[in-house]
Amino acid sequence: MKPHRSREPGLWLLFSAGGTLTALLLPMLVFVLWVAPSLGWMEPLTHAAVAPLARHVLVRLLLFVLVTLSLYHWAHRFRYTLYDGLQLYHLNRLIAVLTYGTATALTAVGAFIVWG
Repeated sequence: MKPHRSREPGLWLLFSAGGTLTALLLPMLVFVLWVAPSLGWMEPLTHAAVAPLARHVLVRLLLFVLVTLSLYHWAHRFRYTLYDGLQLYHLNRLIAVLTYGTATALTAVGAFIVWG
């Protein structure tokens, strides 16, 4: 009989990578795109300035990875909030399918938007 292999280490990897990348990059993006222009510290970015950058394959890849890992970070955190916080132990499999399924579906939508 084959030993059971857990998916848990891979899910924890996505969770930690998503949390780390989001914590490092999202505040910078929010600052550059919304805070600094609102305070008058820099000119707001125009479509003409951002469009060539957004077409670059590395920028698209970075945005895709950032959004994907952030979604899986959310899914893992929300799953364990429902599982441990609300003590919905009997719904563990359903919660896992719904949270990670939502992250996977939204990743597919993001891939279509970024690469389509």
